Amino acid sequence: MQGASPKRQKVGGSALTNLHFLLLYAAMLVAAAGNTALQSVMPAIGRAIGIADFWVAIAYTWSAVLWVWLAPTWAEKSDTHGRKALTQLGLLGFIVSMTLCGLVLIAGLHGWTGAALTFLLFGLFRAIYGALGCATPSATQAYLASKTRRSARTAQLSALSSSFGLGTIVGPALAPLFVLPFIGLPGPLFAFALIAIAVALAIHVWLPDDRGQRLEGRGAAMSYPSLASMITGASVRAATAPDRQKRLSWRDGRIRQWIIAGVVAGHAQAATLTCIGFYIIDVLAVPATSAAQPIAIVMMAGAGGTLAAQWGLIPKLGLSPRALIVWGSLIAALGLGVTAVAGDLYGLVLGFGLTSIGFGFTRPGFTSGASLAVPLAEQGAVAGVITSANGISYIFAPAAGMLLYAVDQHLPFGVAVAVVLVLAWGSRSLR
Repeated sequence: MQGASPKRQKVGGSALTNLHFLLLYAAMLVAAAGNTALQSVMPAIGRAIGIADFWVAIAYTWSAVLWVWLAPTWAEKSDTHGRKALTQLGLLGFIVSMTLCGLVLIAGLHGWTGAALTFLLFGLFRAIYGALGCATPSATQAYLASKTRRSARTAQLSALSSSFGLGTIVGPALAPLFVLPFIGLPGPLFAFALIAIAVALAIHVWLPDDRGQRLEGRGAAMSYPSLASMITGASVRAATAPDRQKRLSWRDGRIRQWIIAGVVAGHAQAATLTCIGFYIIDVLAVPATSAAQPIAIVMMAGAGGTLAAQWGLIPKLGLSPRALIVWGSLIAALGLGVTAVAGDLYGLVLGFGLTSIGFGFTRPGFTSGASLAVPLAEQGAVAGVITSANGISYIFAPAAGMLLYAVDQHLPFGVAVAVVLVLAWGSRSLR
């Protein structure tokens, strides 16, 4: 359609226009960006309020539990309810959660509420996002799938899911810009809530309502968004599988070793990712009010490393799933070691970037290994196990990482080095 308006140009193999695709993409992008922006400022906020680092990390746990628990439910409901409505529900949960969390953090920073009450309320308001925000990924996938020919769905769903990876760079990059004098460190929460309101209004006006229509495509649950939640193909395979199947058990002999490898690597990554913001403050000895920028720089390096691994190196190298886990574990161990001995911003950027490249190898390694272990008819089922394995790390590992950090700030990274080296050695037997 040469010369046609961008609003009318169709996405390849799809009945969607470019505008419709961009609206779906923006819905996922703003949530991923806002989530990682919040992660980049929370260590500084916790230190400024005077709450123990451990409780700052724990404040996310209930949200992650609800996401892992309810994401499959919303994926199922996206098959029977209007996908536009569920997309908007997820955005509403994000907007309400970010706004309330921002308000309670301002109250804590100004001393209007005590530290304990501030983070209790923060955890409760954050849970709104965990409960409702997980509806958006599955609903947007289902909307796209229902408007796209089966032969083109994999490519289009992969393009849509890349919004999570892009958001992990955009969030930390923009966060320091929104730390405004009259709002302070919670500024990014309000900024991304406002952006999400604009996206929700655009979806309300320009995305056609599919309520009451015959819904053929479907969505899939996705992992809790963070720097470690890059797309590995599990959600795409689940959304394009011929039929929705009953979830496999991780104990199934065909996939058990691959899932264990993924959970081990995921826990090492989640534990160190939880500590990195506090570690940057302590290593650089910067005041909490000035920590947002260096934390954002290091987190952007991590996100860039993961994207470089998954979008650049892995397609070029053509490594087997086992090789991805072995080499990824070794690279992650090197990066974690550099991070543990870093004494300046350059060392932190280099170490965390290498660490993220390594974990950027391990996650696609165990995902593809589990996928290749079962036939095509069970791809949707194995994707459900993979998604759960990706998400469960964010329930227990953050607390474990912060308990180790309370003993010694280098300890979480040292323990993670030992874990991934054991993983590299044990992965020799993977088939």
